Amino acid sequence: MTLTDPLDADPALASAILEIESHLAQGGWDQPARLYALVDTARLVDHEPALAAAMGLDNSSEQGSLTAIEQDQLSPEVELERALESISWPPEVLGCAAVVERLVLPPDADEQIPDDETEAQRYAREHPDRQEVRIVAGATRHGSTYCALRLRAHDDDQSVVGGIDLVPGLLALLGATLDDDPADELAAEPADEPAEPEENP
Repeated sequence: MTLTDPLDADPALASAILEIESHLAQGGWDQPARLYALVDTARLVDHEPALAAAMGLDNSSEQGSLTAIEQDQLSPEVELERALESISWPPEVLGCAAVVERLVLPPDADEQIPDDETEAQRYAREHPDRQEVRIVAGATRHGSTYCALRLRAHDDDQSVVGGIDLVPGLLALLGATLDDDPADELAAEPADEPAEPEENP
């Protein structure tokens, strides 16, 4: 896999994102959007031994690593970006990751994209130079970010591109779900359920 900005990347976050990407790649394309909580592996083993055992984790797990826990499937009727606007996490969740498939158009197509959202989507689907890409993006409470991108036209592990700022808009939305806002923490899940996301009223 190609890793860009290797010196700036958070190793634990990058490892978790690449592991998610590799796992999903085995399921092929046309998959729904997904959301993951990223929790401290050592803490998960200590506080949720049954869950850790089911995931094949034990006390020998690398210190400082992050474990991805998939959340309930998102509604296909709501775009991932919009769903993220209503989500917050309890303090025990150190980061989060999202997966989504998108159509990418060449830069010279930007000026011809219709203003109407429905027409814009049809334009993207029918554009001869469109590219299908799977995006796996993650952020932590410390401000670290990482992304892994795989093009359908180059569907092999060696062609996966990684970097800290490949999809800044999505990364900003993920980071916002981790803001330590007191109003969000009042609605947070109990400490013994670290993997459940919150929905703000």
